[in-house]
Amino acid sequence: MELHPRGRTSTTTATPIHGSPPLHTLKPLRRAAFYRLFALVYMCGLIALFFHHTQNLFHSKTLFSISLSFSLLLSDLILTFMWATTQASRMNPVRRREFPENLEQLVKKKEFPSLDVFICTADPYKEPPITVVNTVLSVLSYDYPAEKLSVYVSDDGGSSLTLFAFVEASKFAKHWLAFCRENDLVDRSPEEYFRASNHDWSHSSETNKIKMMFESMKSKVENVVESGVVSDEYITTDGERLIFDKWTDGFTRHDHPAVIQVLLENDKDKDITGHSMPNLIYLSREKRRTSHHHFKAGALNALLRVSATMTNAPMVLTNDCDMYSNDPQTPLRALCYLLDPRMIDSQLGFIQFPQRFKGINKDDIYGCEHKRLYHINMIGMDGLRGPNFLGSGGFFFRRALFGGPSTFVSPEISELCPTHVVDKPIQSQEILALAHHVAGSNYENNTNWGSKMGFRYGSLAEDYNTGYKLHCEGWKSIVCNPRRVSFYGDAPISLIDSLNQNKRWAIGLLEVAFSKYSPITYGARAMGPLMGLAYSQYGFWSIWSIPITTYAFLPQLALLNGVSILPKVSEPYWFFVYVFLCLGGYGQDLIDFILEGSTVYRWWSDQRIWIIRGLSSYMFGLIEFLSRHIVSSTINFNVTSKVVDDEQSKRYDQGIFEFGVASPIFVPIVMAAMINFAAFAHGLVQVLRWRDMEGLVMQMFLSGFLMLNCWPIYEAMVLRSDKGKIHSKVTAIAAIMAFALYASTSLIFKE
Repeated sequence: MELHPRGRTSTTTATPIHGSPPLHTLKPLRRAAFYRLFALVYMCGLIALFFHHTQNLFHSKTLFSISLSFSLLLSDLILTFMWATTQASRMNPVRRREFPENLEQLVKKKEFPSLDVFICTADPYKEPPITVVNTVLSVLSYDYPAEKLSVYVSDDGGSSLTLFAFVEASKFAKHWLAFCRENDLVDRSPEEYFRASNHDWSHSSETNKIKMMFESMKSKVENVVESGVVSDEYITTDGERLIFDKWTDGFTRHDHPAVIQVLLENDKDKDITGHSMPNLIYLSREKRRTSHHHFKAGALNALLRVSATMTNAPMVLTNDCDMYSNDPQTPLRALCYLLDPRMIDSQLGFIQFPQRFKGINKDDIYGCEHKRLYHINMIGMDGLRGPNFLGSGGFFFRRALFGGPSTFVSPEISELCPTHVVDKPIQSQEILALAHHVAGSNYENNTNWGSKMGFRYGSLAEDYNTGYKLHCEGWKSIVCNPRRVSFYGDAPISLIDSLNQNKRWAIGLLEVAFSKYSPITYGARAMGPLMGLAYSQYGFWSIWSIPITTYAFLPQLALLNGVSILPKVSEPYWFFVYVFLCLGGYGQDLIDFILEGSTVYRWWSDQRIWIIRGLSSYMFGLIEFLSRHIVSSTINFNVTSKVVDDEQSKRYDQGIFEFGVASPIFVPIVMAAMINFAAFAHGLVQVLRWRDMEGLVMQMFLSGFLMLNCWPIYEAMVLRSDKGKIHSKVTAIAAIMAFALYASTSLIFKE
């Protein structure tokens, strides 16, 4: 196996064969023609809208009316810009299909390229080690030659608890991999296999035995995590004692030397049937309080360097610690693109598998499926230069992480070069010494790591930033979306976790959007205008908060004061322009969801959570980004908790929103719910009194629509008594602020 000059792998057998079956197909979707036509019609409506705004602005004679008109104009300009970014991924959507069963007719199995798998974890209490173990076991048992597969686990928390889990997992793997192979299992995450209701294994002594072994391992790991220490009773050999002796009193998660432990070695370790095992390596890179560690991107780059010294596979898979593999043939599906001779010169840099999440309730109340992000946009970008990198489920050519297709960026030492051939055992003294060296906290000083090489720094959204930079450098990507889901992960089951996660993403995306590499300027020049717009949809996520906040408060406050700021029914042309733009935008979004196999209920949940995010995570993310950059402070990275509370889980399964904590992020949401309720009630009273309301119909409709979206909030404020209701402190603060807002705006409207 050798690397192609542009970063592609090639084999002597990978040559076109006349009449050979295809490895994959590409089908443009017919909806593109309708989307293009609708975009033209919708654009005409937008032109009319801005003509109306311009008229109002010129006819405004007071400072207040000018401010009012300008606020609506600015909001609609942002909505129009974000609408344009969504159109980029609607211009040429495509769907692919791969045929892994044809792969061995082109390339012999023994000539498959080697694969290094990277799995990152950071906190044994927020990311339970047993969850990470299930993920690792699911990829260790891939239908892939064991001598070609190496799995690297990065523990950025530097926890002996996590290492203990993998010491135990390496023992269990010798039984589990043999069990999977002999029984041809499809579900290869032990937790998922034994939990699945469609497996009839109650009468199998072999299955019961392996289940008891798994439960024993799981119990040990959970007991150690609960106790917080690896006690002597769990250490069975002198070798294990030497491993855990590294955790001295001065060893902390923020200050410790590099720890590299080979837990399984292909040349030495066998499973219980005598078959070779893949490599399994634990890494906790060196950390010092005086050095910036660059969060997950830094961990991935440490993995990239350490793996280069030990195995240096031409293919790299990055996977989240909770994202277990659901299909043992996933690497073969990626090879259908990576080894296709017809794509040798296609500048293909990575294959992205969509992220899917198990345990999402029927209506997906928090929008955790991220239908547009992980489904709709991906097939649209696939028709351009390819989808963005999602942080998990991405198969990379190692070469793609070292400069553009024609501009190779050489690392500091030859051993890190993608073409370097490792010719020594991974546990040799020379290899381990070099691996520890490149995992050092100061190794990256005065190098190109994070800027021109590896996973990119400068953003909390390292996945978006890396994929974006690779596309700008000239690489392309492909969506691989097989019928059987390739990866399943965990989604947040509480609103606060979901909103905090989105706030962190929003800040990270803004760091790219407002940098010199902004997708709307630099990206459009490097990739083309459509790809620049497609990436801008993510990069400028947070500015959704401006029009959402404006339309959640301003028309309602005007309605409470009897002031019309939106077109009247007596102005049918402008009235219907607004109606068309609103229904057209929502209608097209609904069609997207239905065509991608979703439901009307899930679409409703998605648009509702979009409004909630706009009033919370997007708003707070934008404010935090601006404030921290003004004062030049550091942004912290908080790991999303993967721990599940039974009561929360029960409420989530019933479709009940989980508030619970007294967080300031909920205050604007509750304020909007209160003001919209008051505005609609006021308008309804005026209608019942036969007052002339024709100028306020649209504002009443808007208040009613937002009230409908706020039903879970009213329920959590008034009707619920469980622990997930809105905290009384949040309700009180929101009520005071809502009244203060109404009182102050009333004075302004009266003047």
